Amino acid sequence: MSDNVGLSTPRGSGTSGYHTLSRATGDRGAPYAARDLERHRQRQPDKGILEHERKRAVEVKVFELRDKLEDEGVDEDEIDKQCDAMRKDLLAKQEKNQGGTEPRKGLKMHQVHELADAKIKESERLRNALKISKDYEEGGHWKRQEERLRKAVDRDNAADRDKEGVIS
Repeated sequence: MSDNVGLSTPRGSGTSGYHTLSRATGDRGAPYAARDLERHRQRQPDKGILEHERKRAVEVKVFELRDKLEDEGVDEDEIDKQCDAMRKDLLAKQEKNQGGTEPRKGLKMHQVHELADAKIKESERLRNALKISKDYEEGGHWKRQEERLRKAVDRDNAADRDKEGVIS
């Protein structure tokens, strides 16, 4: 044990003896609930990584074709022609489908940027379907309702003051 961190002996404790700080109160000591008030920001995917994965998928298919043709004993020039044609065709299909709104299925958990991109597109479709404006702020309805109530109370107070002034 060093620097008074952890248990003097972890024996029988069921732990490794390593001590970590509780993150429930946050790094700055702010209550946990205070961070809930912050506006949610959706993770933005890295466009460079998405482009790289897109090109990589094309090259994998082209390599599979090249491998198959080499196993069949096709001439090297013919292999290059077929691979180039397939590459152009696949890239053209992807460019045409780039702005596609169909949901992507079969994404793995390690495909963070692809998942974030799919989530953004899904949220956009839902927002459009429900006709929610882009500048919508969560809880804005309650703020407006509270403001209307406050104005009504102010008007009533002003009216009461005017009546008192007229009566006295």
